[in-house]
Order: sequence, then structure tokens, then C-alpha cells
Amino acid sequence: MFQLFNLSLQLNGFPMKEAKAELRKILSIPEQEFEDFLENKKLEIVEFHLKNNPYYKKFVDKSNFDPSDSELAKQNWNDLPIMTKKDFQKPLKGRLSKGYSSKNVYVNKTSGSSGDPFIFAKDKYTHALTWASNRYRFGRHGIDFNISFQARFYGIPLDFMGNKKERFKDFLLRRFRFSIFDLSDDVLEGFLKKFETKKFDYINGYTSSIVLFAKFLQKKNVILNDICPTLKVCIVTSEMLFEEDKILLEKQFGVPVVNEYGASELDLIAFENPDGEWQVNSETLFVEILDDDNNVLPYGKSGRIVITSLFNKAHPFIRYDIGDIGILDTKSTAKKPILKKLIGRTNDVALLPSGKKSPGLTFYYVTKSIIEDDGNVKEFVIKQTKINTFEVEYVSEMELTLEQIKKIENAIGLYLEKGLTFTFIRKEKLERSKSGKLKQFVSLIKEIKK
Repeated sequence: MFQLFNLSLQLNGFPMKEAKAELRKILSIPEQEFEDFLENKKLEIVEFHLKNNPYYKKFVDKSNFDPSDSELAKQNWNDLPIMTKKDFQKPLKGRLSKGYSSKNVYVNKTSGSSGDPFIFAKDKYTHALTWASNRYRFGRHGIDFNISFQARFYGIPLDFMGNKKERFKDFLLRRFRFSIFDLSDDVLEGFLKKFETKKFDYINGYTSSIVLFAKFLQKKNVILNDICPTLKVCIVTSEMLFEEDKILLEKQFGVPVVNEYGASELDLIAFENPDGEWQVNSETLFVEILDDDNNVLPYGKSGRIVITSLFNKAHPFIRYDIGDIGILDTKSTAKKPILKKLIGRTNDVALLPSGKKSPGLTFYYVTKSIIEDDGNVKEFVIKQTKINTFEVEYVSEMELTLEQIKKIENAIGLYLEKGLTFTFIRKEKLERSKSGKLKQFVSLIKEIKK
């Protein structure tokens, strides 16, 4: 069969053949040798960035880490400083390694779902490895990106060029997109009709949006697999999946539900395997759980999730605190770590005056218009205080200009609806939850939380 997915990546300069061969090689490493593989890859990526990335070298120079002795460096891994999202809220050019520029790397923006947006880069080999990793994990559930048809519950840019670009990508990747900006019953009825007429193999998208669709099906007493018998699996991402919601999804969809945990700047971090375990990606990432004093915690203890990208030479993600709290299961091994619990990544739903419902992640598409490469806006949260009133609290070096505010208001009218009132409040710092997580969207209206 003609493999359009593979070809599209290859034509864009991503060396998929080499990446797939590398992944196969890593997967074949025996358990007893895997710890040595990890130690070598960790040291290798640190040494590369210390030699080729002035930004990272300056960052590490402030610590006690000494890379001159490789054996000692392995022992002193814990002396490496922890990187956070704030360390990347600077122009991308100043964070790239020697030999890399915006012209020869993959560049994207983080979702901003944590309220700390930034622009990042991956070298093309690392991005190819990301796709090889995705293919492998989805493949374990019978999904082949070249032939499987995806029902995609995501947002989409609404500007002309951005929209066309995303639609073209959907065509190449065999996806039909259900835009999640409006999830009112009339719209969800339209979603249901698509499942009656299209042969979808799997669902993939934002947890909260998919749960809303399942609740709609429950109200109508419809099992999705009965009207779309080709459906094999549902894969949820970007937000917490609570056990009661998983039970609801499996009942209303009639297929297994798979939990995905990833970050665009890294890779898939953990992906539920066919045995129902939330298996951590140990092939391209090294995941640690740390306490508040940056001490490594043993398996079974709850702490901050800190991740090292083992292959990305274009941009350092070394001991990077992703902003989530988690627990690695006591049965974890170096080759097969198991994520027992993830704490965080939840979002409320906004109910608008027209009756339209929009998931909190819609605000990512609104706030994209204020995510600038100059790193001015450091953090933001959006609070709905009344049915038509919202507050945007933000931390920045400089106050938003009238032009920027106008741009945001235009985006609000485009993605949500017109006639909403937004107040912009600049702050020194924003309130955080006990876990330290910053929730991007919060509804203060009781009716919305039902």
C-alpha cells in the first residue's frame, strides 16, 4: 500500500527510515543492559550541549556539575540544575546549539495549557524519532498511521492559512477533525451523524471534549460502536482522565480507552500498553521523580516529573521540570518504567451566553496570539467570573499594548463568540495549586462545574 504518511515526513526532511531503525535497536536492548544504555545516552547529550550550546553551558556553570571525568559525571548527575519552562521564555535563537537555526530544525510552540508558553525546537532526527515512537505505541493497539482513519477531537486555527495548513496535514495523516470550540448539543448531534457515515478506526483528542461527547451519547442512550462498527480504540490526551470518565467512555463508545501523556516539546511520555499499564517512554526520554529539594525519589513516591530528552541536539531539555506531579510504580524497571499516577492537567469547561460550551483548552488558541518569541508574557490564567465575563491575569516584563489586546479580543470573537467582556490584569505572580500547577482556565460559575 502507498504510505502517504511516511512519504510526507520523508519529503519534509525527517529521516524516518533511520529513526525507525534506531528505535528497533533500542527496543532490542536486553533489560540487564538497559541501565548502561541510559547512563551513556544521558552523559552523551549533556556533553554535547556543554560543548555546543552556550546557553546551556552558562546555565550549568552555575552548578557543581563537573563533566571533565565521565565516570564522576555519571555519579554527579544529580548536581545538574533543573530546567523549567521559564528558562525557555527567551528568544529561540539564543537557545539553539551551534550548527542549528530555525531553517534546519523543527520549530513549534507548547500548548500553553500549563500557563507557561514558549517556543521550542527539535533537530529533524529527534522529531523523526518522535514519530517513530508514536507509530510504535499506537501500533500496539492496532493503529497504523498510513491506513487507519482518525476521528480527531482537537482545536484548529481559524485564520485562513493556518486552517488550510492544518486541514492539509489532516489529509496526509488520515484524520477527520471535529473542532472542539463549540460542544453544544446541536454540534454534538452533527458529530454523531459523521460517525454514522464514516468508517473511523480510532478516536484521538482532548480528554474533556471526548468526555462531553460521551455524556451526550449517554443522554441519547447510544453506543458509538453500534453505529460505527469499524471503531477499535479511543486514545485521550492533554488532560487528566479520571477513572469514572474512563468507565463512561468505554461504556458509551464500546471500545477500549487508552491513556496518553505527552508534551509537544518532548515526545510521548507515557502511553497505556495493551496490558493496561501506563508505560513510560524509556527509549527517547529519561524520567525522574523529584521531591521539593530536587532529591530523586524511589519508585512508589509522589513527586515532580523531571524529564531529559536523550536525543535532541538542537535544543537542551535536560532535567526539565514539566510542571506535573506523578508516581512511578514500584514494579518499574529501567527499561519498563510504569506511571502509576499523574496529578494535574485538568481544565474546566466554559459555558457561553449563547448556550455554546467550549473546553478550557480552547483558550490556548485564543492566547496563541500573545505568545511571542520575545518571551514577554511569562504566565497567564483565564478566569470566567460571569456567564459573559472573563479575567486574563498575566505576568510579563512589559504591559500588553492596546494593539495586542485588540488582537486577543478579535481572536476571542473568532474562536468563542462576540459580545464577551475580557479584563486584562497584569500581576507580579499568579496563584498556584498545592502541586505547583498553574491551571490555564478556571470557571468560577457553579453551573459550569456540574
